[in-house]
Amino acid sequence: MPASFSRLLFVAAIVPLFLAGCGTKSAKKGGGMTVQQRLEKAEKEPTPEKQAAGYLRAARFQLASGDTSGARDSARIAFDRLKGDGDANIFAPRLIDVGGFLAELGDKKPAKEAILRAAELSAGVADAVRRTKILADAGAVAGEKGKGIGDATLAKDLLTQAITMADSVEERFRSEALAAVALGCTRAGQAETAAELVDKLEESAKALEEPRAKAEGLAAAASVRSETGKKDEAAALLTAAAAAAKSIDRPEGRAYALLAVASATASCGDKKQALALLQEADKAANKISDPAQQKTTMDKVRTAIAELEK
Repeated sequence: MPASFSRLLFVAAIVPLFLAGCGTKSAKKGGGMTVQQRLEKAEKEPTPEKQAAGYLRAARFQLASGDTSGARDSARIAFDRLKGDGDANIFAPRLIDVGGFLAELGDKKPAKEAILRAAELSAGVADAVRRTKILADAGAVAGEKGKGIGDATLAKDLLTQAITMADSVEERFRSEALAAVALGCTRAGQAETAAELVDKLEESAKALEEPRAKAEGLAAAASVRSETGKKDEAAALLTAAAAAAKSIDRPEGRAYALLAVASATASCGDKKQALALLQEADKAANKISDPAQQKTTMDKVRTAIAELEK
């Protein structure tokens, strides 16, 4: 999976169960764990980051069941498990997830602490694009009103750091980094900065000559344009992105480029066209000569198709 597609697919799935109260004695018909079972499972996980993920899943389940107080307690435990040292690539994004959830519950102080810790840990992330995304996501949670922390000053600081980091990214991946920051600014309510970044993002993508990089860059630009309400501009960028992807001769590069464009197309609301692009990506993947690479690529394409067809 190319960097631009894999980084855009950090989405947690929650299965709602029909439980009342804390759910320690009852479960949904047909199976499913109670809250207590979820908490016990989280505690038994072998590493702090996995324990944190388990407690956060339990917290989301509790909130969906109407237990706000229990959800807050579980989320705070999740945060506590992430306060020690660990792999910044794993801990930082997880801290942002926990911080965002705590902010949504109105628990702003620990939410801010989690976001600040994530930003601090990001210094240990070697991949410049990934570090940009961490800072941009942290800034988004910091600035977002309602479900976020609502701290405009902190958001501006974090997003400024993200912009600086994006500018240092290799040209081949700069569009992806700029897209992450532009979306972060949009979520944080910094419309003027977001608009400037979108223009810069689009220029960067259009200037790329290598077709796969161009396709992925234009797809990223389209996602941001769509998010900011510029549907016609987004559609035009997606058309150009698809054309660039289809011009790639090498099957593997063609498949991954089409996968990225399909992802952006789906996020812009056109699932029918996204499926058509994924079908073309599947055909390209089928032509990859290396058996192991062919299987890996086809699995990723078909997983994306299955997700869209749900």
